[in-house]
Amino acid sequence: MMESPTTPVRTPTAEMRPKIAVINLWKSFQGKEVLRGINLDIHPGESLVIVGGSGAGKSVFLKHLIGLIQPDRGHVIVDGEDLACADTGVCLAIRRKFGMSFQEGALFDSMNVFDNIAFPLRRHTRMSPGDVAARVRECLALVHLDGVEHKWVNELSGGMRRRVGFARAIALAPEILLFDEPNTGLDPITAAAIDRVIVEMRDNLPVTMVTITHDMKSAQRIADRIAMLRAGQILAVAPPDEFVRLSDRYIQSFLAGEPYPDNHEEVA
Repeated sequence: MMESPTTPVRTPTAEMRPKIAVINLWKSFQGKEVLRGINLDIHPGESLVIVGGSGAGKSVFLKHLIGLIQPDRGHVIVDGEDLACADTGVCLAIRRKFGMSFQEGALFDSMNVFDNIAFPLRRHTRMSPGDVAARVRECLALVHLDGVEHKWVNELSGGMRRRVGFARAIALAPEILLFDEPNTGLDPITAAAIDRVIVEMRDNLPVTMVTITHDMKSAQRIADRIAMLRAGQILAVAPPDEFVRLSDRYIQSFLAGEPYPDNHEEVA
């Protein structure tokens, strides 16, 4: 039986080694620089939210964290292991520490809810059918979707799809959860409900969380720290209450939803 995700939460301290350390990360596509020397520590047990406009490099950065993209130079170090230098076996072991929730859930339309969540359990564990069923029910309960396991994907609302995606992401009890624009296309009330689920996972599961979004209301609700990514660089990192008071003109324009003069950040 897998370890229960109700293990006590790890509290970040100044003495802890970063769960993820990003060091001088650069990436270009077809000669266009997308990430330009990013340095960022992500602490164990924290919820870090990365905000930025379209084309700032958020999705490319997220894919580097899980090793889906290799940097041109620089390092992504997870629990002391450098993804840029690790052999295939080590890279696979590192990736198993991650769970990822993709935009709009990215569920398999040909499967019902149960089989979507059971998919990683069947593929990556030797759990018995009974244990798989118990774990699926446990994950659905954690995202407040008890009793929907036999529904088909096309029967779900947009918010329900996101929560099923969350349940699948936590099925293997990952140490790190990545959320790619979890509120895209949702109305404000549903988006707030999704944020409440993310906050509950942050508070109740022993995980480190990284979310990318352009929604500042969502970022303020779910973040321990907010990082602003602009034109492939980290402009600032601060707790939400400090972030909104930063004097940087670009950040204040972003917070106000106003165009920034001479904005050339569209890089990818």
